[in-house]
Amino acid sequence: MRDARDFLHGAGFGAARLEPLTADASFRRYARLHGGPRPALLMDAPPPEDVRPFLAIARHIAGIGLSAPDIIAANEAQGFLVLEDFGDATHAALLDAGADALPLYLEAAEALAALHAAPPPTGLPPWDATRMVETAAATFLDWWWPAAMGSTADAGTRTALDAAIRAMLAPFADAGGFVHRDYFPANLMRLDGRDGARRTGLLDFQDAAIGHPAYDLVSLVEDARRDVEPAIRTAAIARYLDARGDVDRDAFAAAMATCAAQRHLRVAALWVRLDRRDGKPHYLAHGPRCWRLLGQALQHPATRLLRDFLDARVPPALRGNPVALTEPA
Repeated sequence: MRDARDFLHGAGFGAARLEPLTADASFRRYARLHGGPRPALLMDAPPPEDVRPFLAIARHIAGIGLSAPDIIAANEAQGFLVLEDFGDATHAALLDAGADALPLYLEAAEALAALHAAPPPTGLPPWDATRMVETAAATFLDWWWPAAMGSTADAGTRTALDAAIRAMLAPFADAGGFVHRDYFPANLMRLDGRDGARRTGLLDFQDAAIGHPAYDLVSLVEDARRDVEPAIRTAAIARYLDARGDVDRDAFAAAMATCAAQRHLRVAALWVRLDRRDGKPHYLAHGPRCWRLLGQALQHPATRLLRDFLDARVPPALRGNPVALTEPA
């Protein structure tokens, strides 16, 4: 973590002791500040991170009556923020400790419905077919493919993947709204003392965009990092749809399947990039789950075009972590 003493002094936290927290898959680093005027965290987001989207979305979330960390101090140029400390009770930590999963997923679904029901802020980037193709190709073709196939993906494969994902997503292109993009238990907090949708604190929303809201619900109930019981998945979807009463449920289910297919393909290959580029092989443990979830999504008729692409180019036996990354040394 970089030297933030001058920034912390100016923010009134000059005497605080820093307790580094566990790093995530990004370049951001966090430290808990002990001994300051209020419970707080330091976010250190060096380039290529940019704190301005985080600041804008935090203010939007607070403005619509939901829970995002208060911004106590900010230096946008240096990439330092002092944020309200929500504590340690992420939904992921509670689940890992054995908490009843159903209330947490229902609370998360309620907060997500409120987040999606509000008009989105201006200036968000698109999370549309173009970006979804780009991000899928950047992991699946640029990292998974050479690791699994032993060669780079040719132009025909790239063109075919582009066409398949674009056509698969095309029926849902007009349903854009706020999309968090990383809405899963590690980024959600249980905030005791707050009611309703405000009981769920929202984190890591800096990549928010304009896209189909089904993407966020998929992120929650088809989590790339943990298994979700089918009954809990069903209950959370029902809670979300009940709260969004005007949603066409059949169309939403189809949109969920297409968003799931793109997300699981992209993330299954993302673990390979984190291993090979970033030296984080432990993420490969999530690969089998993502490939299994992808297989489930490909059973829906709305995902037929991506299924046809994979059937033509990726034999089922190869649909997993590349063998070279999973064989014992």
